[in-house]
Amino acid sequence: MAKKNIRSAIDIGGTFTDLASYDSETKSVRFEKSLTTPLALQDAVLSCFTKGEVDLSRLDHFVHGSTVAINAVIQKNGSKTALITTQGFKDLYQVGRANRPDTYNLFFEKPAPLVPANLCFAVQERMTAQGKVYTPLLEAEIQRIVKIIKAAHVEAIAVCFMHSYANAAHEKLIGKALRKAFPELFITLSHEILREYREFERTSTTVLNAYVGLQVTTYLKALEGQLKQKKFSGRFMIMQSNGGVMTSERAAKVPVAMMESGPAGGIIGAAELGKLIGDPDVIAFDMGGTTAKTCLVEQGLPKMTDQYYIGGYQQGYVMRLPVVDIIEVGAGGGSIAWIDEGGALKVGPKSAGSLPGPACYNLGGQEPTVTDANLVTGRLNAKRFLGGEFDLDYDKAYKAIEKKVAKPLGMTVLDAALGILKLADVKMSFAVRAITMQRGYDPRKFAMVAFGGAGPLHAMAIARELHVPRVIIPPQPGHFSALGMLLTDLRQDFVQTHIQDFSTVTVKSLEDNFVKLENEGRQSLVKEGYETHSIQLIRTLDVRYLGQEYTVRVNVPHKLSAVKDIDAIREKFDEMYEVRYGHAAPDQSAQMVNLRVTAIGPVSKPDFESLRDKRIPALSTQKSREIYFPKVGMLSCPVYQRAELKENFEFMGPAVVEEYASTTVLFPGDKGMLNQYGCLVILNGDGEA
Repeated sequence: MAKKNIRSAIDIGGTFTDLASYDSETKSVRFEKSLTTPLALQDAVLSCFTKGEVDLSRLDHFVHGSTVAINAVIQKNGSKTALITTQGFKDLYQVGRANRPDTYNLFFEKPAPLVPANLCFAVQERMTAQGKVYTPLLEAEIQRIVKIIKAAHVEAIAVCFMHSYANAAHEKLIGKALRKAFPELFITLSHEILREYREFERTSTTVLNAYVGLQVTTYLKALEGQLKQKKFSGRFMIMQSNGGVMTSERAAKVPVAMMESGPAGGIIGAAELGKLIGDPDVIAFDMGGTTAKTCLVEQGLPKMTDQYYIGGYQQGYVMRLPVVDIIEVGAGGGSIAWIDEGGALKVGPKSAGSLPGPACYNLGGQEPTVTDANLVTGRLNAKRFLGGEFDLDYDKAYKAIEKKVAKPLGMTVLDAALGILKLADVKMSFAVRAITMQRGYDPRKFAMVAFGGAGPLHAMAIARELHVPRVIIPPQPGHFSALGMLLTDLRQDFVQTHIQDFSTVTVKSLEDNFVKLENEGRQSLVKEGYETHSIQLIRTLDVRYLGQEYTVRVNVPHKLSAVKDIDAIREKFDEMYEVRYGHAAPDQSAQMVNLRVTAIGPVSKPDFESLRDKRIPALSTQKSREIYFPKVGMLSCPVYQRAELKENFEFMGPAVVEEYASTTVLFPGDKGMLNQYGCLVILNGDGEA
């Protein structure tokens, strides 16, 4: 039997699919890229394994980040889903919240619900907020709804009863009957994925899970089947939106947890890298072919959110699950430049993707993109794309920008290309501003970790816009999200709503409630094959002042044994409230709202330091080229091959550093250096930084 000593991660992006593979025996690492295959995503996965020469019989641990779930929502091609809820609340999902995300848009419309009104059905039953039966669920009522569902001819069912987070007995009853009657349908019960109050958010999350379930399970089965044909028998893990991994079996039950699985890997990698090099406070910036993503990391921990909008706040669908707090904008290498009806230049959000791709890919694309603009201005080397895997077509990029942008605006092609880049940079800088300045953080106090195939190309422009003093380009930035997946542990989050005035909380009751959640988390990970002693459990508590709607999360000690422990939690809440909002009210009453436990199962992972010398030699021999910069025009810039740089090597901008799958551009005045961990550290040369 082949010795299993290979760990691999594959991240599917909108344009490219990336592989990072690590052999623990030889300490060797392999990185590969393939164009994403939208019609059959598993084809790109298998292509990466083939290109990376990965022996699947020796593959012990495979982590996968996929866009299957989020694409189903954004493209609205998920399953035909029915929603079953409590009598009197049939329209809750349709009505949603009364907030108006686009206040001054007279033509604003809410996104169409994923479940139409004619597929929302009510059942006579009711639990109280305390978990007591108010209206019992009768067998006749269960059989009535089974007949209705049978006549509806749906593919998935979402069940969300009022206050089932407090008592799930009725959901369990109807769930058992539905699964017996419709074994072929994907059925989601709200208490199985979210036991937290806020009825609309809980309903929306349940619907999302049901809506994408069939597509995700179909994809996972297809991929697993092909992997098994190639003698893969290791652990198949799925990257979660919360920055951890889960088994493929769990992903098939809770696919909503993998909505933002790809970007989360890179954020975790940025956090680990920041801790390693002594920069625990970083701005993680990931720019790929379709979108750019950014997240704040403070003291080595990525910022998290429990409320996330799939598709954006204005037109998205709310998901009430822990997610790495990512701001995403439609500005990637493949983002298309276009002119609106008023004659203004725009960039994105529409992307050329992998097919037909940017005009310079010569795969049929006719629209000018950010990648085309980078090529025309000299930032990209046409002769060494993807380490020389294929060449870029300069003439097609030039003609696309000339026809669609330069001539209509009466500009030179170079200035039009520079305008495209400037618009993309400003758009991305707004995203970075949103996770820093708009939340009370000064970007000048953070370093930026830039990755993704296009991240290093644009990082210095964004750093100058926001006066970020230092930019760090990790080893293999074009594969960093996949690499980050190899550094993640298995993680499951558990929550239980329990609203109580803080002054009446006893040490015993709070400890008992946390122990119940911890036991659930521990049992869940034991089923995944973990030893009890290896499981890490983290407690947190959502607290608010009496009369408020939203909460602040406070860490809770592993064991509560005295009244002083309760007092310490209250004091910590007041401190955190003051940091976030600039004031606090220690003399006011407070409430605890949700108890949370995060269960972490450690996964053996490659040592980050062992990867620092794993650089792929470039095929280019170019030593310098002309690059068009704003304000100063065309400048001759030295071209460095990252694989050839020595530790502590220093150089000044303007300059270009080329490597497989990515290119870094330094502006005039920037200072670069290769540190002992193989990272490019670039000091912002802007005088105001």
